[in-house]
This record gives sequence, structure tokens and C-alpha cells, in this order.
Amino acid sequence: MLRGLVAALGLSAGAAAAQDITSARYEGPTTRYAHGVLGDAIEHGELVLRLASGKAKRLILPENRVFEDVAPRLFDVDGDGAREVIVVESHANRGARLAIYDGDGLVTATPYIGQRNRWLAPAGVGAADLDGDGAVELAYVDRPHLAKTLRIWRFASGKLVPVGEYPGVTNHRIGERDIAGGIRDCGQGPEVVVADAGWQNVLAVRFDGEGFSARTLGAHRGRNSFARAMACE
Repeated sequence: MLRGLVAALGLSAGAAAAQDITSARYEGPTTRYAHGVLGDAIEHGELVLRLASGKAKRLILPENRVFEDVAPRLFDVDGDGAREVIVVESHANRGARLAIYDGDGLVTATPYIGQRNRWLAPAGVGAADLDGDGAVELAYVDRPHLAKTLRIWRFASGKLVPVGEYPGVTNHRIGERDIAGGIRDCGQGPEVVVADAGWQNVLAVRFDGEGFSARTLGAHRGRNSFARAMACE
């Protein structure tokens, strides 16, 4: 479906391939957003992209925003054969949002949570076709220390549209340098691996386009529990 749109727009596969993002990293360390949810007061103000064409692009945020994240995530969100980058960025007064960038800049983003020092934690790479409809969904846990709600957004017509939420789960504790779990597919379709709100069990949550189902994979025993779950063990 999405690749058909690319063809309709007259974009060649070669042109799309040249815009593929082959690597991404954060630079420009800064302490201008003193939240420290990831264990220190240092966030980043710049995103450096390397394209398949060989070009490098440096995207610099304004002073009121930072990348409050563990690492950029590469994924072909729009289906044109070229990967975009999915990031968490935070506003000085409005908190975090999930954003998609390509080599030209911001593509789209979710709304900010709405309050300073409110964060979100993407599920692994943050994206997959969760319900098998051909469109890509993005998944994150909204305020994993407070609201503890899994939110699903669908990329459609160049925008992110909210399509579902599932409460009572988390994937991060304050001060941790990584985000637990992610999105896996053990042969029966993608599932989001998270913990329950009390960190007692590891869960697999499935979204079918209309609603959610969840099952317990086992007791939570640290990051090894998540590693086994992501390996379908």
C-alpha cells in the first residue's frame, strides 16, 4: 500500500534508497533539561544522521527541546524502502513526545505529554505492523513511572493517529540506562513485551486493531527475564 503511494508520486526505488538512514546518533550533550530520568542530568541537543548516499545530516533542536532518550531507532515507517529515525524528545515546559525524523527534518510527532518532566519509553525499536493491516504502528509506555499506560499510534497519511491504549504496564524505572522489553514476533504475530505495573511479571501484549489481549510470560527476575522473552524462550 505505502510502496504504491511512492510509485504514484513518481519516486524511484533508487531515490528512496539514497535517502535511507544507515546510522543515527545523538550529539551535543547538554544539561539544559534537568530531569535525570535516565540516570544523569545529561541529554542531547543534536541528531546526526548518515544517509546511504554518503551524506551526513545534523539536526539541531532549539534551546527549549532535548533528545531525552537512550538511542535513536531506525525503521522504515512509511514503507518507501528508506528508513526513518524514531526518537524521544522533550520540551522544557511540555514534557516528552515520540517523533519521527528523516534526512530533511521532522516528519511527524505525537503531542507532548503536556507537563515538564513527564517522559515516555518506546517499546524496543518502537514500531511494527502490530495488527497486520499493512500500516505501521508505534508503541510506547506513557509515563512508565506514573501513568504506566501502553499507547499505540498508527502512521497514516504522514501523521501519527492514536488507535489504542492499555493501562497497568511499564518498561522502565527511574535511573535505569536502558528500556526493558520491546516488540517481538515468535511466529504468531508481533507482541509488545512489558512488565506489569508492579514489576511482578513479564507480559506479552497483543493489539489486533480493535483491542488488546495480554498474557503472563513468567515472573520478573530482572533484565534476563526480558531477554528470554524477547528470544521467544
